[in-house]
Amino acid sequence: MALIVYASLYPFGEWRDQGIAPWAFLGAPLPRWWTGFDVTANVLGYAPLGFLLALAALRSGRGVRGILLLTCCAALLSLTLEAMQSYLPSRVPSNVDLALNAAGSAIGALLAWSLERIGGVAHWNRLRERWFIEESRGALALLALWPMALLFPVAVPFGLGQVLERLEDSLGELLQDTPFFDWLPAHVDEMPPLSPSSQLVCVALGLVVPCLLGYCIARHWRLRIGMALGALVIGSLVTALSAALSYGPVHAWEWLTLPVQVGLALGMLLAALALRLPRRASAAVALLAVMLHLNVLNQAPTSAYFWQTLQTWEQGRFIRFHGLVQWLGWLWPFAALAYLLLRVSRRERIAAGPAA
Repeated sequence: MALIVYASLYPFGEWRDQGIAPWAFLGAPLPRWWTGFDVTANVLGYAPLGFLLALAALRSGRGVRGILLLTCCAALLSLTLEAMQSYLPSRVPSNVDLALNAAGSAIGALLAWSLERIGGVAHWNRLRERWFIEESRGALALLALWPMALLFPVAVPFGLGQVLERLEDSLGELLQDTPFFDWLPAHVDEMPPLSPSSQLVCVALGLVVPCLLGYCIARHWRLRIGMALGALVIGSLVTALSAALSYGPVHAWEWLTLPVQVGLALGMLLAALALRLPRRASAAVALLAVMLHLNVLNQAPTSAYFWQTLQTWEQGRFIRFHGLVQWLGWLWPFAALAYLLLRVSRRERIAAGPAA
C-alpha cells in the first residue's frame, strides 16, 4: 500500500485546488492516447496488493466474502488516490487508471484464490521449511529487494550504498554560511576516481554479499550453489536492464568491461569458497564484506558523465518510481548490515548439517 501511495502521489508537492471536483474524472471522456506500458503498470501495480489481501482473507477464514470485500477496499484505495491527484498539478486523474487498478486487484485476488485451491500456498510453505531455517524472513526480504536496488543506475556495477558524496553535499548546503562549514572534510571531487582494481573489488564484494546473505538461511549447501548462481544471473540481467533504460537497448551490456568481468569471476570464486561455512560464520563474513564494500566504494566520487546519466534516467517514464528505487540502492547495504549484526549477535536455534 505504501508503494502504491508513493507511486500515485509522487512528487508530493505543489498541492492546490485547481477548481475541479475531485470526482470529476469519473465522468470524463476516455483518453485518446494510451500506451501498453501505462496499462501494464496500472494492472501490475495493484495485482500484488489484491494477491496479499486475498491471501490474508483466506488465512483468516473469511473465504470468498472476505476476498470480495478486500478487493473492493483496494479499488476504494485507487479511487481515493485518483481523487487526490486532482490537487496535484503534475498528475492527471483518470477513470481508465481506476478501472485498470481495480482489474489488477481482482486478478491478484483470483490468483491467490486459485493457488490456495490447488494447494500452491501450502506447497510453498513446505518448501520454505525444507529449504530455509525458521528465522529467514528478514534475509528473504533483503534478497527480494536486492534486484530492485540494482535497477537504479550505479557508478560501479553491483555497487550499492555510494552515499558519501550526497551526504557531503547535503551537509554543505545545511552548514553553508556557518562556522561549521569549514569542519567538513575535503570534497570527494578532489579524490581520484576508482582504479580498475578497486572497481574489481567492488564488483566482487557487491556480488558475494547477497550470496553470503543467502548462505545465512539456507539449510543445505546444494541450495547455496543455486542461490549463488541465481545472484550472478539475476544481478547481471537487472544491471543490463538498468543500462538499457539509461543508455538505450543497444548499450545494455557495455557495463561488462574487463574489470567487471574479473570482479564477477572473483565474486563467484569467493562464493564457492564459502559454500561450506556455517551459517553464523557466513553472516560474520558477509558483515565484513559489506563494510569493506562500502569503504572502497565511498572512497571516490562519481563521474560527471554518470551524473548526466542520472539526470536522463530521472526524466524518463520511471519518474514516479526513481526516488524509491534510488533510496533502495542507497540503503540496502545498511539494512543488510543491521540484519547481519543481529544474526551474528545471537546463536542459531537449529543446527542441521554442515551449513548449520
